[in-house]
Amino acid sequence: MRWGLGAGAALCVAFSSAPSPAEAASKTFYWISHGSAADPVWTYFLAGAEQWAKDTGNKVNTSFHNGDVASQQEAIRAAIAAGADGIVTASPAAGSLVQPVEEANAKKIPVIAFNSDDKTVRFSTFVGGDNVKAGADHARYLVDKGLVKSGDFVWMPVEVPGATYGADQEKGIASVFKPLNIRWEITDATLDQADIISRMSDYLTANRSKIKAILPLGDLVSGSIKRVFDQVGVKPGEIPVVGWGNSLDTANEVQEGYVMAAAWQDPQAQSYLALSLAAMQAGGIKPGFDITTGSMYEKDKAADFIALMGGKK
Repeated sequence: MRWGLGAGAALCVAFSSAPSPAEAASKTFYWISHGSAADPVWTYFLAGAEQWAKDTGNKVNTSFHNGDVASQQEAIRAAIAAGADGIVTASPAAGSLVQPVEEANAKKIPVIAFNSDDKTVRFSTFVGGDNVKAGADHARYLVDKGLVKSGDFVWMPVEVPGATYGADQEKGIASVFKPLNIRWEITDATLDQADIISRMSDYLTANRSKIKAILPLGDLVSGSIKRVFDQVGVKPGEIPVVGWGNSLDTANEVQEGYVMAAAWQDPQAQSYLALSLAAMQAGGIKPGFDITTGSMYEKDKAADFIALMGGKK
C-alpha cells in the first residue's frame, strides 16, 4: 500500500518523550558527610553532589558533621522525618549507623554509602574505594620498593582515630606489616589544619630518628606533609611517604617529591554515582552491586591530577 499526501493535506505525528529534569517532579535527597567542610577533599565530594543536583533538577540537602557520630545519626533521622526520597552518607565509625539506617529501611528510604563502608550496616549499596585494600596497597608499595624492612617503624597520623576509613586502612596495612614484623603507631592529628601541623611537627621532631616511613591516614594529614617537613627540616624524599591524593596540596607534594605515591578516590564521581543510585532505587530499581573507585598516582602523573582539581600543571 502506498501512502500519499494530497494538496493542502497535513501530516500529524505524535512523538512520546521522557520529561526533562526541569519538567519532572523534583525529589529531595540528603547528602551527609562525616567529614569537615574545611577538608579540601570534601570540596570535591560536595562539588559532585552539587553537579548532580544541577544536572537532574533534584534538590540535595548537604551537611558536614566533623567526626561527630551523634550529630550524623541525628541528621539521618531528620532526613527520615522529612520524608527524604533517598540518603547518601559516609560511615563515621563501625556499627554507628546500624540503627539509623534500619529506621530508614523501615520507611523504604534508600540509603547509599559512599567514601567509607561498614558491612554491619544494611546500606543498599556502596560507592567508593576499598579502604582495606588501599591500606594494603600503600604498605605493599613501601615493602616492594625496599623502603621498609623487618623491624622498621612506620608512623601513621590520622584526623579522627577510630573512624571507619582509618580503621579499615590499618587492617590492610597490618595484613602486610605484621608478617614482616614491621611496627607502626597511629597518632591523633585532629581535623583542624593548624593543630594538624603542630601535632605532626612535634611528633616528627621527637621521633625522627626511628621513623622509616609515613603512611598518613587521610587527606588533611597527607596534604600537610610539605608544611611539616619544611618546619622540621626534612628534605623531600628523605622519609618515604605514601598517602591520600584527593587534594591539590598532596598532588603538589607528589610532584615536588615530598610524597612518593598517592591514592585518588574519584570524589566527585563518588557523590554523583551515589546520588544516582539513590534516585534509581527511589524510582523502584534497587541496585544489586557496589561500585569501586580509586587509583594510585606517582610523580609522572601528578600534573594530570593537579589539573583535574583545578590547579596549574
